[in-house]
Amino acid sequence: MSLETLKKEAASIVDGMAAELLSLSHAIHAEPELALEEVKAAARLTAAVEAHHLPVQREAFGLKTAYVSEFGNEGGPAIAILSEYDALPGVGHACGHNIIATSGLGAALALAKLGATLPGRIRYLGTPAEERFGGKEIMAQAGAFERLDAAMMMHPASLDLTTMPCIAISEVEATYSGRAAHAAAMPYRGLNALDAVVTAYQTIAQLRQHIRQTERIHGIITDGGLAANIVPEKAGCRFYVRAADIHQLAELKKRVQSCFEAGALATGCQLELKWGNTDYLDLKTNWPMAGAFEQNAAALGREFFPVKDIPAGFAGSTDMGNVSHRVPSIHPMFAVAPAGVIIHNAEFAKWAASERGDAAVLDGAKAMAQTALDLMFDAPLREQMKSDFEATRELSERALSKLHESAPAAHAHAGCGCA
Repeated sequence: MSLETLKKEAASIVDGMAAELLSLSHAIHAEPELALEEVKAAARLTAAVEAHHLPVQREAFGLKTAYVSEFGNEGGPAIAILSEYDALPGVGHACGHNIIATSGLGAALALAKLGATLPGRIRYLGTPAEERFGGKEIMAQAGAFERLDAAMMMHPASLDLTTMPCIAISEVEATYSGRAAHAAAMPYRGLNALDAVVTAYQTIAQLRQHIRQTERIHGIITDGGLAANIVPEKAGCRFYVRAADIHQLAELKKRVQSCFEAGALATGCQLELKWGNTDYLDLKTNWPMAGAFEQNAAALGREFFPVKDIPAGFAGSTDMGNVSHRVPSIHPMFAVAPAGVIIHNAEFAKWAASERGDAAVLDGAKAMAQTALDLMFDAPLREQMKSDFEATRELSERALSKLHESAPAAHAHAGCGCA
């Protein structure tokens, strides 16, 4: 059977599963679950895999809500298709992971139903905890992306893009411990932990004027005390630190750490600083793969915004970046909302369950399945893909090595302690 015939067959299979896929997308959307808590979503997705007579391993690669299903021809190229399904606090699926989950599922099932005509192997991965904790990096360290030729997923957005501009990111939590006291009768007996947080926050705000355009520092106060008439004994905050790559991120983290230490020194409070176990790397798009995906998606009616016209500084972060430095990868984006609607916003969450969101599920499943077939059938394309990846392998190896170096010390730091 020819490549074009198989690609049409895969698209037809997706259309035949449309009701099932969209019902599942809406069910996941209706019950959003936070990172590492995606119990219902994982159960729904794995049940769907089993319902189509495919093997599935739950609690895969060290995570309770991860899973893997592998099938196909051992002798051909091995390609991973990924699903994400965690949500955000307060705004639910405002990143549209219900769409990512079901487009990945649809692509995998369509390829599985090609049976013996599938000239390669598919590893379908359920990858939790993208919004926090770096699920893909945890899974990668457990071997999830070994012995693969390529990996792919699709992300919703407000534009069709062949790639998502992504920078590296690290999470840090600061907890300050002071001394409680009556805020009116004897404030001099207290050490104000909230003042320590505010000092650190303001110091970071001052630092932000003097960082690169590609760098970001942003955060929230997670604990500000118990009552207005008690000098806060405990207070805390959480920040994200972003930079163009892991090397610039390491330098920026040192500067941010000094800001947190300043809060302790200024107030006499004790500081406990915890950097996240997993940093997210920048995204290394494999352009031959991205070109094949764009052709398949354009044939479905998608119109891509030119990557060169994306405004400077427009970027996010994803743990798919960590995958992309290990194996040739793509992370294209499909418009599910009007151009003015931004992700991580309650309005975007509504669009993720709209007709446009549903169209992205089906288009994403078709385009990924067809791109996987391109890679399996087209040896010159695979060589271009490998060559593109190898051209920066040394940089990727350095990035991965830097990733596993110790972060700035997660340590206790104290100020003068004067009362």
